[in-house]
Order: sequence, then C-alpha cells, then structure tokens
Amino acid sequence: MRSPIVVDSEAMRPDARAWFHGRTTSARALDAIDVDELIAAKRRSGSRVSVVLPARDEEATVGLLVADIAERWMRRVHLVDELVVVDSDSTDATAEVARAAGADVVATADVLPAHGSRPGKGEALWKSLAVTTGDLVVFLDSDLKGDVSHYVPGLLGPLLTDPHVQYVKGCYTRPLEIDGVSVPSGGGRVTELAARPLLNALWPELAGFVQPLGGEYAGRRTVLEQVPFAGAYGVEIGLLVDLLDLVGLGGLAQVDLGVRRHTSQSQEALGAMAGQVVSTVLARASRAEPSLAAGGLLTQFRHDGGRFVPRSTAVALDERPPMATVPEYQARAAILAG
Repeated sequence: MRSPIVVDSEAMRPDARAWFHGRTTSARALDAIDVDELIAAKRRSGSRVSVVLPARDEEATVGLLVADIAERWMRRVHLVDELVVVDSDSTDATAEVARAAGADVVATADVLPAHGSRPGKGEALWKSLAVTTGDLVVFLDSDLKGDVSHYVPGLLGPLLTDPHVQYVKGCYTRPLEIDGVSVPSGGGRVTELAARPLLNALWPELAGFVQPLGGEYAGRRTVLEQVPFAGAYGVEIGLLVDLLDLVGLGGLAQVDLGVRRHTSQSQEALGAMAGQVVSTVLARASRAEPSLAAGGLLTQFRHDGGRFVPRSTAVALDERPPMATVPEYQARAAILAG
C-alpha cells in the first residue's frame, strides 16, 4: 500500500491558504503578549469583557482556573470585567469551588427558566449570553490543566486590535493522556476523524482552522447573539459554520495558544461526541441539500464476553435559537441600553 501524500499549505484552497497566513497569530506564552497595548485598546473602545466557563463536575480543575483569571486579569490588571461559571447540573462541588475562587456562578436551570433547561455544553454557552454584559465574550473549557494564563489576553488580542475581526478561535497542540501516560500529540481525535474531513468536504474555505472543535474562543456579542447554539458537543462547529455565513471568512481569526491539556475521554464517549458533530454539520449542509439531514441515533457496540451488544445514543441536533430573538433577552438589552 502506498503511503498518503503529504502536502504543504500551498496545496490548500487559495482562500483558505490566504486566510491561514493572514489571520493566524501567535500568543503561545504570556511574554509574547503586549498586555499594556490590550488594556489601552480596551480603554479606547470602551468595551466590557466577559469570561465564561461552562462546567459540569469540574471541581478538580475549575478552582485554579478561576482563581488565576480573577487575580491576574481582574485584580492586578483590569482586562476582564466579569467572570462567570455556568454550572450545568454538576453533582460535585463545582459551583462551591468556583464561587470561592472568585467567579460568579449561575445554574443553567435558573437562566431563562421559561425556556426550560437542557443538558449539555451548548445550553450553558447559549444561556451565558443572557447573564453576562460584556461586549466581548471569551469562552474557556473548565477542565484545562497547566499554565493557561495567556489564553484570555491571547484570544482578546485580535478582537481588541482589529475592528474587522468578529470571532477568534484558539488553536494548540493537544497531548493525549490515557491511563496516566502522556504523548505530545494525538488529542483532538474527534477533530481529526470527523470534524476536519467534513469541513474540508463541505466548507473548504474553513480548512485553515487548526482546532475547529476547540473550546477556547472569543467573539463580539453583536454576532454571537445572532446565531443559534447547537446543543451538547455540536456547539463549536455549529458556531464556526454559522459565523462564516454571517460575517464571512475575513471576519474570523485564530490564535496559536501553544499547548492545551485536559481530561481525555473514552473511545465510546468520543464516538457519541462525533455523532453530535456530524448531526450538527449535516443539519447545516441540509439547508442547501435536504437529503443530507442526519438520523437521530448513533448505534455503538460493546462485547460482553460472549456476544456483541448494541447500544444506541441520541445524537439528533438539539438547537437553541439566536439569543437576539428571545423576548427576555431583548427586554434586558433594552434596559441595559437605556
């Protein structure tokens, strides 16, 4: 069998190649960021900044992350105006730990209660728009490990210094940690096996995004409130495709944040995540071609020692509408504007 042909970026589509070289910046460590420039740009723009951490059963990691952001970017330097942890039905002490570390904590069930509450990350991110006030909103996963002190200013950089940028994705290398053993790369398996092939096939102009499913990104409220939020693990790829349609490729950017370490998932869990990603992608592709609509179940198999046992998981798209269309949000925005 012949080995796959490896090509460089010159073989990318011209628009994707130009975007990759022109809209990818580096902020791999704190000493690579001009914080004073960001503070000055924030002051000139009059922008408020919100940092949002969606969390479910993350008591082991959320406290250190919150404490570092609160101390470094709220107390020492006034880059962040509010820090909110959105607790998605945790059964451990996530809320208590986050609150003690300096975050405001809200439960998804308590936000927009007339609209009910659904499980999953997408719900927490969608509802965060209804409880924050920042003109710029930074999203970070709550299971990050190691020194990520540069993530917040790194993601804010393109938004504060370039008015054309509307949405910024973080990218990084992702070590794979399984059973206590870590290798330098290999994380992001759902990205490589599901999201990237689908994006390259259906939206090749997005081929320059290194981590399309990465959980660290930032955007202007004025665009985030105009797009739907897919449920669960389809939210990141849904936002990327919808914001491409809303602001165009030139309104998107990415920043290299170095290394991202987090808790690795089992193969079965990754399969369910991939199913949600596929459903979200096909829902958007089916707008132009209805036959691409996805089914609602993912069937996986376990072996009990004697036979294969099928197990089906619901992966159908569960989506919240653009926040700007929600009456309660419209009323709140009117009050804040007045």
